[in-house]
Amino acid sequence: MNKIDEILQRASKRMGVPTSDLQDFFARGEQKTYAAEEWLFHESAPRQWAGLVVAGEVEIVRGLHGATKHLAVLAPGALISESAFLDEQAHANGAFTRQGATVWQISRDRIEAFRSDKPDLFYRIMARVAAGISERLRILSQHQASVESPAHLLGDIRLEHDSLGERELPEKAYYGVQTLRAMENFAISGVFVKNFEHMIEALAFVKKAAALANHELGVLDEDKMQAICQACDELLAGKLHDHFTVDMFQGGAGTSTNMNANEVIANRGLEIMGHQKAEYDYLHPNDHVNCSQSTNDAYPTSIKLAVLLSLKDLLGAMQELRRALEAKAEEFADVLKMGRTENQDAVPMTLGQEFSAYAVMIESAAVALERTGDEFHDINMGATAIGTGINSPPGYADLVTRKLSEVSGFELRKARNLVEATQNAGAFAQMSATMKRAAVQISKICNDLRWMSSGPRCGLNEINLPPMQPGSSIMPGKVNPVIPELVNQICYQVMGYDAVVSMAAEASELELCMAEPIIAYDLLHGMLILKNACITLASRCIIGIEANREVCRKYVENSIGLVTALVPVIGYEKSAGIAKEALKTGGSVYNLVLEKGLLSQEKLDDMLKPDNMTDPRKIPR
Repeated sequence: MNKIDEILQRASKRMGVPTSDLQDFFARGEQKTYAAEEWLFHESAPRQWAGLVVAGEVEIVRGLHGATKHLAVLAPGALISESAFLDEQAHANGAFTRQGATVWQISRDRIEAFRSDKPDLFYRIMARVAAGISERLRILSQHQASVESPAHLLGDIRLEHDSLGERELPEKAYYGVQTLRAMENFAISGVFVKNFEHMIEALAFVKKAAALANHELGVLDEDKMQAICQACDELLAGKLHDHFTVDMFQGGAGTSTNMNANEVIANRGLEIMGHQKAEYDYLHPNDHVNCSQSTNDAYPTSIKLAVLLSLKDLLGAMQELRRALEAKAEEFADVLKMGRTENQDAVPMTLGQEFSAYAVMIESAAVALERTGDEFHDINMGATAIGTGINSPPGYADLVTRKLSEVSGFELRKARNLVEATQNAGAFAQMSATMKRAAVQISKICNDLRWMSSGPRCGLNEINLPPMQPGSSIMPGKVNPVIPELVNQICYQVMGYDAVVSMAAEASELELCMAEPIIAYDLLHGMLILKNACITLASRCIIGIEANREVCRKYVENSIGLVTALVPVIGYEKSAGIAKEALKTGGSVYNLVLEKGLLSQEKLDDMLKPDNMTDPRKIPR
């Protein structure tokens, strides 16, 4: 018995549906294997298939905005995207696999075919699917109710002190007094470190690598190192992120974010060691978690790692967009249309050539981002305060860089000059500029989509965008290009962020750039929204575009631009005369050339063949 049959037997017992019925249904699907860290589908994307997990595990998550919530883990035998059995509405959550997974998938069109062929069996199965969905919602509701909210954190209190005095903190809070003061001082944006999952992961990598290096160099004992590393591993597994409560907008060059991480790791480490939170004699946020570090090396290194993690996500989304554009280029390869320069008719081309150019734009932007990311492998760990390495043991800078490479999976390099690396924010400015380039190119594509889809009666109307929502509160029947408009605005935001990052990088004075927090926010948020923009543009717009072939053909036939193809044979002057007369009389270039006897119909037809007008060729004189 193969794997799928075993799973169907278990599902049969669980659902109360005969195995033969399930086999009949699932026989219409096909097996698909996903690589580690690959997304199966994204939140808000249309449902395209329903499936059954055959091997591996799939995580269900929510949070396109960055504060990702891990809702469930689906093991072999679990249904996935089962709502696609009912309709093709957008996914409420996303799904990805950490280690790889195999899923038996049935496409929406095959589901609909099954419903038509065997309606009784279809609705028997759907009744059980609906019951399963209801049960999953009940479990998730219980889970949400059991998760402690900020209101619960206000019950019991504990006392902590720093150099400014003693303060009360919620007993269940893993952050400490310095984080509390930052929360009070920097109540600015409502956007917290916890909204940026990759930033927390990066901080965990840095703290774990530092603990390993300090232990190997004999400045941190085994128990403390193990506790710090376990706490960091928990952060990397998605735990305790809600305790990263510092606003992304902050003074102090990132000290508050660094201390937020130090305190959360220390307090969780204390629990691991069998102590109470805030018993810092056993594990201290500064003395142990921050050992051999300063904010001035730990924080910018964390930003670089967070950018590298975010870049991986962004590049993946851009490749999705590129593939969607390439598919349309192939689909529209035979659709002849007018090219335009300065919003005026130019010469014919194919709609496929138009979309092929867009795909290359995205690819070139992705390549540029990947190249720029290489500089982010140069880090200043071991620099401590200003690059001199004060309060770090000999050999620490080299060792911690190796340890950080091992725990993060990135091939990192110690900066050639740690003093320079601590004060120079040029790499951040370069990444921002390269992101701006990508945003400019994506926005240009969206502008074109809005122009080509304009109308439908009084515009170009060369393509139809998939209708997403009614377009007006007062004009019935109006449907706006909301997805390209959305993406335009996201691109404008990224372009604006570049101006801010440039000013912030320039604000580096003497041995430190104090404005790194705003750099971190603008880079990470910019990459996040640009990633989501690419996914949304591909899934909710590009894949659903249709060509109005007849409209495109008529524009070409009626265009004055046809005359350009005749210049090599009849000359520029005669071609210009034909164009002028056609504009004045409303006649066609084709008919005027024949009437004036400038070319035979056979030769004219040959010159105006689509293939001859859209590619280079030798012109017969």
